[in-house]
Amino acid sequence: MDPISFVRERSEVQINEFVRSVYNWMAIGLALTGIIAFYVSKNLDLLRIISNPLIQIVFFVVIIGLVVSISGMINRMSAGTATGLFVVYSSLMGVFLAPIFIVYTQASIASTFFICAGTFVGCSIYGWTTKRDLTSLGGFFMMGLIGIIIASLVNIFIQSSAMYYMIGYIGVIVFVGLTAYDTQKLRNMALTQPAGLDGEVVRKGAILGALSLYLDFINLFLMLLRIFGRGQD
Repeated sequence: MDPISFVRERSEVQINEFVRSVYNWMAIGLALTGIIAFYVSKNLDLLRIISNPLIQIVFFVVIIGLVVSISGMINRMSAGTATGLFVVYSSLMGVFLAPIFIVYTQASIASTFFICAGTFVGCSIYGWTTKRDLTSLGGFFMMGLIGIIIASLVNIFIQSSAMYYMIGYIGVIVFVGLTAYDTQKLRNMALTQPAGLDGEVVRKGAILGALSLYLDFINLFLMLLRIFGRGQD
């Protein structure tokens, strides 16, 4: 084997290992969230506590704080700390999302999950294979995300069913776009990763990539649930 082919083959192995690590951690996070959400939903006393609006606000603030901490300070923490925070975050999301099991039927939650998974895979494949630079679209979709957050907060007070579904449809478009955008960022990160990079740095990069894709998946799922979810009788 000539030196150029050897370097190219080693590079491809590193890229595949990095991408596999990202998706493995994302899958672990989603599994933790789902298992904990289902378990909590079976404990009615615990569910009543979590469904309290004040407790939900506290959970939301803590969850946002963890996302900011992992994203903003990952270079200053060890790989073990970043991994631990991601596991804690995924677990807390499971507790936070548990009330969906008393709002929607389990059948509609399951069917929406599979719709979301298929959509996510399609968007990821597009983001990975497209030659188009999605950077400018990423900024556009981030603005859309901010708009969704503001509209959701406003709708807490006005309780408009029309706005509720409008947020769902717009949210699907936004998170479909963000999934493709974040996948392209992941591809670029993998392609520009220097050979022989420290394992700690690679792990932290994988956790950061997993967090981005996890957020895209969860939010896409929740927006689709607004549209396809069937309420409990």
